[in-house]
Amino acid sequence: MELLLVDQDAPDPDAIARAAAQLRNGRLVAFPTETVYGLGANALDPSAVARIYRAKGRPSNNPLIVHVADVAGARRIVAEWPRIAEQLAARWWPGPLTIVLEKNASIPNSVTAGLTKVGVRVPAHPVALALLRAAGVPIAAPSANRANAVSPTTAQHVQNSLPDADVLVLDGGRCEVGIESTVLDLSGPVPTMLRPGGVSQAEIEHELGMPIRRVEASDDGDAGRPAPGMSKKHYAPRAKLVRIPHGDVGAMARAIDDARRAGELVAALAIGESVCAAAAPAACVAMPDDPHGYARWLYAELHAMDDRGMTRIVVEDVPPGTAWDGVRDRLARASA
Repeated sequence: MELLLVDQDAPDPDAIARAAAQLRNGRLVAFPTETVYGLGANALDPSAVARIYRAKGRPSNNPLIVHVADVAGARRIVAEWPRIAEQLAARWWPGPLTIVLEKNASIPNSVTAGLTKVGVRVPAHPVALALLRAAGVPIAAPSANRANAVSPTTAQHVQNSLPDADVLVLDGGRCEVGIESTVLDLSGPVPTMLRPGGVSQAEIEHELGMPIRRVEASDDGDAGRPAPGMSKKHYAPRAKLVRIPHGDVGAMARAIDDARRAGELVAALAIGESVCAAAAPAACVAMPDDPHGYARWLYAELHAMDDRGMTRIVVEDVPPGTAWDGVRDRLARASA
């Protein structure tokens, strides 16, 4: 593994050119996006795509999102680009929204877990966009970490999670959104959210002026998943993550006491001051009380607790409402 520092405000052309050449030559490049760091390969090269699965230990039934530089790049890899895709892309691209449509023959089946649909997005990060433009190919990229583990939001997280991977890492700083993109399937008659993320269900419904469907995670069978991150167990730290109800001071105190009596090294995440205080004598991180701030720091705090050797993490669940769906989804799967 090799790391190159890249100024996100003015990406170094030489570093970008080197990473682009690595991609065109079938090798892997880890790069920052606004959501999390991605482990990228040329999406048109099946052997390069296979390197992603091997490096992560990723099941072959878990598809990859394809990153492109613009709408024109998306049109080149899908069978049809409907008006609703144009509307949503105009609103959120570049940004944390992945659109799923029927793929065309240019995209190998290994990218899509053998399915006929592909997820595509334009990332909102200067380094990612510079890399896409220089490479001249679409980049298939899941999160740059071992399968089912906590996604990386810094280059150091990538190094810690994939220390033996043959990969060039572009260090472009901390990711701003902090959790993965929303995945929205537009291939059918009703838009269907396959994974909540950086764009909320309420925001999408407001933009479209219509309700959308939701599909829940499932581990049934070996068939290809319709989108990445749909397994019930995902985004999990090494420590056991235990959730307690939002605002439940007593539940926090009991969970901490149970962990300490069991000999666990325990820490906590909470929003409310009183809930955090109830975690004493365990260390508690007071998380932001807004969904965007919470999402930005969630994975970083889970990584930090793993690095400190915690064996149990008690987390106060987040408030109700669709604005919190992305964070709630990640906590639910991390604790499954």
